[in-house]
Amino acid sequence: MNDWQKKSPLDWETYVNKMVKVAAIEKHEYEGWVLTVDPVSASIILATFLENEKVSISVVLGHAVQEVEILKEGDDDMRQRLSCIFAPEESKAYSPEELEKRKNDLKTWLEANHIPVTEQGELGRTLCVLGLLTIDPPYGPEECSSSNEIILSRVQGLIQGYLEKQQ
Repeated sequence: MNDWQKKSPLDWETYVNKMVKVAAIEKHEYEGWVLTVDPVSASIILATFLENEKVSISVVLGHAVQEVEILKEGDDDMRQRLSCIFAPEESKAYSPEELEKRKNDLKTWLEANHIPVTEQGELGRTLCVLGLLTIDPPYGPEECSSSNEIILSRVQGLIQGYLEKQQ
């Protein structure tokens, strides 16, 4: 096990959102912005920004890492760019007020359609349908969770239809 693999996840976290140079076995070198470090394998995920807003992702396996040198600190703008790399195109950040409105609108619509719904969780942010299905923020079909696949499928379909009518 090399020195890199012996580090703790808290040590690795200090490299996230920073430009680094990774020296690997067989004299390979990699440069890029650290997206994350896998806590199990110690593998480093690097992002390099190319022309036309394209991004190249590289993975340096943990066992191959010999040395990691920080070249540059990431600013807030770079942190934002890195955090959006794997975000789906349609995802967008909602303010707490928007989330509350989405939750209340969906809850009202479900109740108007005779579907029993309650709020649960410490902050009441999660909607619970029939005690069998939960809907987390931002309250879309993808945020539904249930062990009953039939109920999950039907409620996801209802929410999808509801959201399409809202647009």
